[in-house]
Amino acid sequence: MSADTIPGLLRDAARRWGGKTALRPLAGDAASFAWLDIEADRFARALIADGMQAGERVGLWAPNSREWVVAAVGAQRAGGTLVPLGTRLRITEAEDMLARTGVKRIVVAGQYRDLDFAAMLRGANLPELLRVIVLGPQSDAETGWDGFLASGAGLDDTLLRAREAGVIGKTISDILFTSGTTGRPKGAMFTHASSVRSGHGMVNFARVGEGDCLCPIGTFAHFGGYKGGWVNGLVTGACVTWLEAADPVTILDTIERLGVTVMPAPPVVWQDVLDHPQRGDWDISSLRFIATGSSKIPPQLVTRLIAELGVEQVGTGFGLTESGGMTNFSRPGDSPENVAYTAGRPAPDAEVRIAGPDGGDCAPGETGEILVRTDRMLREYLDDPEATRAAITSDGWLHTGDVGHVDADGYLTVTDRLKDMYITNGFNVYPAELEVAMSAIPGIAYCAVVGVDDSRKGEVGHAFLVREDAASTSEAEVIAWCRENVASYKVPAGVTFVDSLPRNAQGKLLKQGLRALLG
Repeated sequence: MSADTIPGLLRDAARRWGGKTALRPLAGDAASFAWLDIEADRFARALIADGMQAGERVGLWAPNSREWVVAAVGAQRAGGTLVPLGTRLRITEAEDMLARTGVKRIVVAGQYRDLDFAAMLRGANLPELLRVIVLGPQSDAETGWDGFLASGAGLDDTLLRAREAGVIGKTISDILFTSGTTGRPKGAMFTHASSVRSGHGMVNFARVGEGDCLCPIGTFAHFGGYKGGWVNGLVTGACVTWLEAADPVTILDTIERLGVTVMPAPPVVWQDVLDHPQRGDWDISSLRFIATGSSKIPPQLVTRLIAELGVEQVGTGFGLTESGGMTNFSRPGDSPENVAYTAGRPAPDAEVRIAGPDGGDCAPGETGEILVRTDRMLREYLDDPEATRAAITSDGWLHTGDVGHVDADGYLTVTDRLKDMYITNGFNVYPAELEVAMSAIPGIAYCAVVGVDDSRKGEVGHAFLVREDAASTSEAEVIAWCRENVASYKVPAGVTFVDSLPRNAQGKLLKQGLRALLG
């Protein structure tokens, strides 16, 4: 197995750094690179012994942990394609993704917060799902993690070596679901080679190295925590940790106790840290690099982070899941205004161009669609050649759906979105997807969602609803339904009931007209 695969990275990291800590939670057991490598072998053996074939999709629905990484790399080492699911998903969302990918085996958390993933799966319509492996207490319908690992102990080692030898750079490593304007999430398929290149992203951006402690704020199921997080640790030898919660006390505790040096988080998170009245009680002098973005950034926030937290650099950038991470980012020495108002200059391995309505290149300062090209991009969308052709041009340019301009010095400014997507507290929300879900609310005939500015979260959703005749559905009922049926960050912050939705002569919904109703 070569180092242009994720399992190959772990083999190499175990050889180079062995007993050095690779993963360290704020509470619980740490894991060395060597331990992760051994345990990933155990999980891969168990999968093969259980009858898993090369190319099968393996699901992973659990919070961040060392076992999460073991399951991910073990599944890939056995020739599988990883299908990670975020813990905020509801069962209807997870069921759709698992059914479309044909997952036969899945690793899930036991009890996590107020959720029981195994129990939710018991009632799901997933006829192809053969085994549910639980990281914690399980019923007779599931398999325990420790017992499953032990089940592969007798497998001939040559079978594992043969299976992992078939995993090469062009093998599909994972399917990451990223929502779109069609109202249904699309599965972005990545190769191991592109994923490994994405793992180098934080090296270029934040100069992460062996002596760093990296703390991505997101779940390992999403790009930032996965390839921008623990995969980067395999590339660099950095220790990776994570947050159990995004409140200021947890953040400050994590930085101080674990010596965090690099931490990406949305602006609202850093604003809360700065405003905490007892912030000075923590020693966070280890922190040298803060990455922020995913929503509008006040220049004064950049200035305060440097002045009050003592970090060397605050950086921002631009990228999306499909592009394999950031295609633009700021550099040391960039002014607070550049960091706040632009997405920086192109990454060393990325090209960026601004296209006008005719597809031709725009001059510096002219606004058009942002197109990017890099060898980290997705290969294609799952079972959707039409969407793939619409997203990627014949010469390899990815349509981002975002609008912006590049100045004479190469700095990219993102000004708008061709799509209706908005970003709330660092999470992408796609109105079409939410509108499809909310159409199932009893008493609702039509629904439209728009993103509106919010001083804390960047943007939040506002839903405009048309009731069915004689229906008396209330705002409280709508919000309660959303909290039960969609991820928490998708729940609209406000609801307005209207008699009709504004449309043009062709019947197209006029969302700008809806925003005007909010003043």
